[in-house]
Amino acid sequence: MRLVLASNNGKKLAELQTLFAPLPLELVTQGALGIGEAEEPHVTFVENALEKARHAAREAKAPAIADDSGLCVDALGGAPGVLSARYATLFGQPRSDADNNRVLLEQLRPHTDRRGRFVCALVAVRSADDPEPLIAFGRWDGEVLAAPRGDSGFGYDPLMWIPSLSASVAELTAADKNRLSHRAIASLQMLAMMREVWRLG
Repeated sequence: MRLVLASNNGKKLAELQTLFAPLPLELVTQGALGIGEAEEPHVTFVENALEKARHAAREAKAPAIADDSGLCVDALGGAPGVLSARYATLFGQPRSDADNNRVLLEQLRPHTDRRGRFVCALVAVRSADDPEPLIAFGRWDGEVLAAPRGDSGFGYDPLMWIPSLSASVAELTAADKNRLSHRAIASLQMLAMMREVWRLG
């Protein structure tokens, strides 16, 4: 089955291709099909993922899957949350991983509570009007470091410290991240539902 990924993020595509390898799926990005990005007007990961999946399915006339993920920090009331990818722009700064990380550290400076979690909502639909979307959710708890560590991954990975591993996410191998991450947790749930509900595999 060809499954349209409602994203143009190459690193996210690579992660999901690995995670979904056990099923007979061909993941193709919506950008490769000339489909523009959907609006993300909602305040929750699940609602935005559903919006993106429906948009991709409607435009491609094919099954689609969307990932909406980000970092939620307790001391900031859950921010950056659904605005994780463009957090710096809220403070008049450019949109980039480096600027997002820098702004996050600035916002956390007055706080001693550094707890947070990576969150991932995965939504898959067979069509734009699928009444039974598959919804999976993963959380990966950690603490925000005072300075970046590690060169792997993307986004906030260099700032997210996983105490049980004594490493930042950016210090992990790709294999370890694909085994332990919020996206991995959500993907395992999604694989099980695709097998059960969509009869794949």
